[in-house]
Amino acid sequence: MDIEQQVRRIVPDRFESLVSGVRFGQFVSVGVVGAISDNTVLAVLGLVFGVSDMWAKAAGVETAILVMFLVNEHWTFAGQGDADRRSFAKRLGKSHLVRSGGVAVQLAIYWLLTQWLTVELLVAGTDLWFIAASPLAIGVAMLVNYVAESIFTWQVHADE
Repeated sequence: MDIEQQVRRIVPDRFESLVSGVRFGQFVSVGVVGAISDNTVLAVLGLVFGVSDMWAKAAGVETAILVMFLVNEHWTFAGQGDADRRSFAKRLGKSHLVRSGGVAVQLAIYWLLTQWLTVELLVAGTDLWFIAASPLAIGVAMLVNYVAESIFTWQVHADE
């Protein structure tokens, strides 16, 4: 029995769309764009403007959510849902609500890595650990977000 057959036995039919390699690959690609957005805002606010780590991270997360929603809307989940403005706004609101779980996971892990652990990553005399810790938190939250966005925001199982 190959891996795909094993997954089909474990995963209920209505959630088979979650294991779509193409869709997951697109979601991860979009996540990379979001991570770049998040870390750019984090670095600029933290290094240039002296904003505290957690506030800079929160601003980066919100920026990433908006960027990723737009890319997911037009690429990963293109063709899912109605195209009118009201439906778009509803999906955007739902995306924020759904991603709140992933945001909570991400901020909790980020807090543990930057506030609870005493790690320093000195580069040219500047501690950059607050930036290096971010991708770790993003990776865990990405899995939470993929499942939640697929099921609740774009309801991929409804059309399968």
